[in-house]
Amino acid sequence: MIPTWYGIAAFMLIVYVALDGRNFGAGMLHWLVARTPGERRQVIAAIGPLWTWHEVWLVGFGGTVFAVFPKLLASAFAGYYIALFLILWCLILRGIALEVGGHINDRMWQGFWDFVFVVANALLAILFGAAAGNMARGVPLASDGTFSMAFFTDFTTRGYVGLLDWYTVSVALFAAVALAAHGATYLTLKTQGAVHDRSARYSRVLWASVAPLMLVISVESGIVRPDLLGHAMHNPLWWLGLIVICGAAIALASGLTTRNEMRSFLASNLLLGGMLAAGAAAIFPVALHSTLAPENSLTAYDVAAGPRSLAYAAIWWPIGFALAAAYFVFVSQRYAGKVSVSRDNQGFY
Repeated sequence: MIPTWYGIAAFMLIVYVALDGRNFGAGMLHWLVARTPGERRQVIAAIGPLWTWHEVWLVGFGGTVFAVFPKLLASAFAGYYIALFLILWCLILRGIALEVGGHINDRMWQGFWDFVFVVANALLAILFGAAAGNMARGVPLASDGTFSMAFFTDFTTRGYVGLLDWYTVSVALFAAVALAAHGATYLTLKTQGAVHDRSARYSRVLWASVAPLMLVISVESGIVRPDLLGHAMHNPLWWLGLIVICGAAIALASGLTTRNEMRSFLASNLLLGGMLAAGAAAIFPVALHSTLAPENSLTAYDVAAGPRSLAYAAIWWPIGFALAAAYFVFVSQRYAGKVSVSRDNQGFY
């Protein structure tokens, strides 16, 4: 039962990253692919109707962890306090920039909120990447199951580590590049004209950069956590994730070469999903690895709720998932195809 719930929580987080990650990437590239007010409006129109409902999956992930792994949430929320509030503020600022940036027809006003929009999306990509690096590297977990971290300490990956070190910064940069490539692929699918052409060029360049960066991250992960690879190889789901990564990479290369936008976009989603799934499978069953002493680490079994809570979760989760999935289908169909600026409501953008 616990492995199933671990997989469900990982699935919800993967869906969120794939959906909202394209918005992070498109936002990061906003100034690069859009150079006039009309072009910037195209980018906003591709994101504007969709960004709020993507966050439903993040809320659902948090609710699932709260119900099924409450001890993990209690320990991690306190330890990741700084990072969580930075993510929260970036999400808030991104939303404000989208909602109010076009309400006044003044280039200084719009330019300021464009700047906020780009920075907030870039920071979100970096922060989520750093969070993934922290999950792989571990945290300074004490024997009582608690930890706290400064923003950074001595930039090493052992002992009393901080949120940032040479490894988590590397993962954060990799995540930023991968999500930027994902966003460029999405904009290629959704836009027309000059924005489409620039997005297509950035998509090819960024995805070409992802491959060597992924190799670097893999080597670094083996240095930071030498036990991970041997453990992962005994998990069939890790092999499944690896197969998805290879298949998605081939499909993505084919789509970019033949300019098949839908194939490229689907492969982009699968590639991100495969990488996250393989990472989740590699670290299971450890939920929080201790950089102080391995015996302090907490497994999914250690932090799971009791049988009654799991039974209640098994009742409400399928209902919530069905509602979220139905809304996903409805919104995807409603806003399918290339964006039409006349359909969006972003004011003077």
